[in-house]
Amino acid sequence: ERPREFLIQVLERVKAGKRAEGEYPYLMDEANLAAMFELLDVVGQGHITPAQYREALKTLGLSTEDLQFGDD
Repeated sequence: ERPREFLIQVLERVKAGKRAEGEYPYLMDEANLAAMFELLDVVGQGHITPAQYREALKTLGLSTEDLQFGDD
């Protein structure tokens, strides 16, 4: 109901988690992950290619340096 207050509370929990003063909050649940996967699996095959996975990580600003899988 009050998104501003909700975001402030979540960000405070993130800051506390970074300082090891509390549990780091879960920012995504299964429904969020499923929705994100559906955006990547545009043809509905039930899987994405390693190239799509790498691009998704880059788009999210995450490192792809340590990926250990082939291109098949």
